[in-house]
Amino acid sequence: MKKLKNISILGTSSDAGKSTLTFVIAKILQNNGYKTIPFKAQNVSNNSHVCDDKSEIAIAQYFQSEVLGEKTSYHLNPVLLKSGRGSSASLIVEGKVVSDKDVREYYRDLDLLKPAVKRCFEYLDSKYDCIVAEGAGSPVELNLMDKDLSNIFIADTYNTKIILVADIEKGGVFASIWGVYNLLPKKLRNNVIGVIVNKFRGDMTLFDEGVRIIEEEFKIPVLGVLPYEPFNLGFEDSASLQNFVQSKNEVKIRVGVIAYPHMSNYNDFEVLIADEEILVEFVSSNISLDKFDVIVLPGSKLVIKDLQWLKQNGLFEQINEYKKHIFTICGGYEMMFEKLDDSLCIENIKPIVEDGFGVIPDDIVFEKTKILEKKSYEIFGYKVDGFEIHHGVSKKDMMFYEGEKFKGTFVHEIFNDDKFRNDYFKSINSEYIGFNFSEYKKNRVDSFVKRMEEHLDVDRIISSVL
Repeated sequence: MKKLKNISILGTSSDAGKSTLTFVIAKILQNNGYKTIPFKAQNVSNNSHVCDDKSEIAIAQYFQSEVLGEKTSYHLNPVLLKSGRGSSASLIVEGKVVSDKDVREYYRDLDLLKPAVKRCFEYLDSKYDCIVAEGAGSPVELNLMDKDLSNIFIADTYNTKIILVADIEKGGVFASIWGVYNLLPKKLRNNVIGVIVNKFRGDMTLFDEGVRIIEEEFKIPVLGVLPYEPFNLGFEDSASLQNFVQSKNEVKIRVGVIAYPHMSNYNDFEVLIADEEILVEFVSSNISLDKFDVIVLPGSKLVIKDLQWLKQNGLFEQINEYKKHIFTICGGYEMMFEKLDDSLCIENIKPIVEDGFGVIPDDIVFEKTKILEKKSYEIFGYKVDGFEIHHGVSKKDMMFYEGEKFKGTFVHEIFNDDKFRNDYFKSINSEYIGFNFSEYKKNRVDSFVKRMEEHLDVDRIISSVL
């Protein structure tokens, strides 16, 4: 099979659908016989995953690679920024935490990160027929173009073919396409093979005139007009999380997920959002929790800060008095201990020891070395596949803890295990039936890709990158 030219997926705005189109295009190329892999030079997200090589990358690239059935490694996302102390960001390079950097310092030292980006891109390029490289935000933020690793740097350095993605739902789609295309450097304009108009609602023939305008007046090929279709998997950030759709007629259990400011790893709840018997609501203010059958405290990038937020807004007191089921994961689990000790200033600017909920008779100590683990765990009497990603460590090495109507663990993706999940929710409501999530996930991805493919000019895309 002949090697293809590599592709950059660049948005004409933020949240245009780049992450989704990256795995859709990659999967279509794979289905046509090409060995394909996703890539994003730099991502900014608290939502990360542990790879097969025990490194850490953004969830979007992990999910994209998972869709393709490819092994995951730091090469897919060489630079990741996560929330840090104060105005700083936690900098993860080639899968490992390097330091906390002030944002201005990060941009000043950006050239130091380019060798890592190039190493990873070139490694993948040697192994695959095509890299589908996701951009970030808009590629033509003129004041930031020299500080951009994911868009201009990759497209220019490796002469990638470019597919623009425009979100018609936002409005101003013609201006965004025209503006981004004409603000690109001439070399990159010449590499644009076309634009995909994304998230169209209603009768798609109503945009036939729009297609004509873009192709004849703008001289930009339209590679497809894609219908708006909620996907509800692979949530990359809080913006995509807020766009999830639930339309359920068989609800048996209501789950309230406490959405504190630095919530992380909310992909733990994709399975619950997909479940026809469960209604999920994200709680970001001090509303009554009585309507929920179970509340979940999820992961957190800044655990003590989010614990303090719960205390300040009244949710801490509500959770303390909550009489129904509570489930906690990672950062939320750490909050359940008696004390949380960050004397080393891992997550906070100054040394701090904060009182937790006191449910678990032990303390959490934040250590410099981040635990990154992906394996099968024996917890709550089940063997489940999952991963750990945390600085906080239990003094008594408690990987999990359970009491009356309470369960907590460091392990992410525990709800993905059908046996555990089905038994747990049946214990809350005996009428709960359950479903096979891995089967649902595969079918959902396959049907979504097929539907998008029906509206894409696949022959044109492939011929443009041969």
